[in-house]
Amino acid sequence: MHPLFSSLSHEEIDRLVAQCEQKTFEKDDTILGKNEQRKGLVLLLNGVAEVYVEHEGYDEVLEVVQKGGLIGFSSLADFLGASKGGKEELVAVRAAERCEVLIIPFSVLSRLWDDPNVHDYLLTQACVRLKDVYVSLAEQIKQARKFGDSTSFVVPVQDVMIRDVVTLPPSATVQEAAKKMAATHISSIVVTDEQKLCGILTETDLVERVLGQSLPYDTVVERVMTKDVATISRFAYYYDALAMMIERGVKHLPVVDDGKVQGIVTFSDLMRKKNESIMRMIQQIDHADEQTLPKVKTAIYELLATMLRDQVPISQCLNMITKLYDRLVLRCMALALNEVGEPPCRFAFYQMGSSGRREQFLLTDQDHFLVYESDEHASYFAKLGEAIVRVMERAGYERCKGKMMASEEAWRGSLETWRDRLREWMIHATNDNLLLAQNFFSYRFIYGDIDLHRTFEQQIRGQLNRAKIFFFRLVEMERQNEIPTLDRPIRSIFGLERKTIDMKKEVLFPYHHSVQILGLIHGIVCGTPFERIEKLKEKQVLSPSFAKDVQKAAENVLSIYIRHKWNHYKANKQSSSVLSFTTMTTREKDELILSLKTLKQLQAQLFSHF
Repeated sequence: MHPLFSSLSHEEIDRLVAQCEQKTFEKDDTILGKNEQRKGLVLLLNGVAEVYVEHEGYDEVLEVVQKGGLIGFSSLADFLGASKGGKEELVAVRAAERCEVLIIPFSVLSRLWDDPNVHDYLLTQACVRLKDVYVSLAEQIKQARKFGDSTSFVVPVQDVMIRDVVTLPPSATVQEAAKKMAATHISSIVVTDEQKLCGILTETDLVERVLGQSLPYDTVVERVMTKDVATISRFAYYYDALAMMIERGVKHLPVVDDGKVQGIVTFSDLMRKKNESIMRMIQQIDHADEQTLPKVKTAIYELLATMLRDQVPISQCLNMITKLYDRLVLRCMALALNEVGEPPCRFAFYQMGSSGRREQFLLTDQDHFLVYESDEHASYFAKLGEAIVRVMERAGYERCKGKMMASEEAWRGSLETWRDRLREWMIHATNDNLLLAQNFFSYRFIYGDIDLHRTFEQQIRGQLNRAKIFFFRLVEMERQNEIPTLDRPIRSIFGLERKTIDMKKEVLFPYHHSVQILGLIHGIVCGTPFERIEKLKEKQVLSPSFAKDVQKAAENVLSIYIRHKWNHYKANKQSSSVLSFTTMTTREKDELILSLKTLKQLQAQLFSHF
């Protein structure tokens, strides 16, 4: 019985409820509009609702209300005559999932008002919510004072781009281009034809493609310009531009919208807007040797700290940090190859685990393997595997305690060796072999021959076509690791025995495995979790709306997990994935409850296959 009606007889309850209105709202329906006059309180009978405010085109969720919760506390001031009417409501309420509500008008509330139990209940609820508001406000003020003077990564490109773009037509000569660069003190010329982007010509292009090839100065720009140009929209953000530059290895991004050049963003301009140490960090990676490799980790962590501080969305944060770590690994590969000499045949290098999933933010242990053409050259790749492990260890990657590294014979081999190894895992699907397979199928191609990589994946797909028992065993093992539910109101959790949750073992691993196994069943052998979700949506395994919900839930969980781990790192505490509910903000608790619900639905969809 809800506390509002606990002191009433069944007849009195029936009489009052008859004066209320019961409604059902589907997911994303508006329960209370921003400017809608409040006529009473809304009791949530079933489902989950979100209280939110619109801000600069985005919806900021302020509170998540669950079954048994009340909506509309601010209107009590009007009911009690303690505030002047006519004020605009700033917040709105929508259904986060299918909701059943009971709208309790003020006329019914006035009938209940003399009941001391109702007074106590409403006073308690108001105090709890007021405390949450003060805690949240204090956190925001603390952050604003600490970081108010810093330049944010969350700045639109249009605020940092150069609008007066220096351009030339494709028919101009390289001499004209060089003179224009010198006269305007710039390092690139955007090549356009009636504002339409045709290419870009940089100082590097002039040196390598003109002087280096001894071309005449009357060579037309079109012949030597870069035609496949990376571009960005002016509505993208600072971190998008920086991530694209790192990924593509470019220092100039034309800003293009509606097919026309609107401006240009340069790497040096971004760095001047932010922090020159980031530029030095990227240069450190590209020129690092074994003595300077350890410094790169510190520099990347500084960038990570800045992005977390600036509240960059966690998916974009991981995207940029992954690109830097990939760059670091490629540098390690170059140093390892320089040590052991040129490879005698084609090969491919892969990473697994958090790096394979593009979710690595702090350097963890090494998880990787090698594939090569022929067993004839096994001794060379044994040396290369040892060199890779040693150089990566120098860069800050610890050796894997489970020895899942290319230095181990079990994690390198020819195409034929890998075929036999996967067959062994699939036929003899013991728990140990299944764990090896789960780690393997988080792989991501990092370096090597792309054609060999494609042959390798084709071989894997062929083996998976005959692996139904293997899939069954994977699903059976996952049934032992069901994602927990925290579907009661969060404050009731504190009355339960459970005070903590292991974010890695109880949430992230089951989520990763659910996406991975669903993907394997439907022929998706590789990709990050988000990439696999997109492919599952394309194959109509997941509906577009559910795929979006899963991605949002995963991002919420990752955000909570990463900030928790980062705070441990900053405080020099022992790394742990166990999260205590008492250290979470109210908003984090609410988001976690909703996210676990969605991820559990994903896991249930996997279980339904067998």
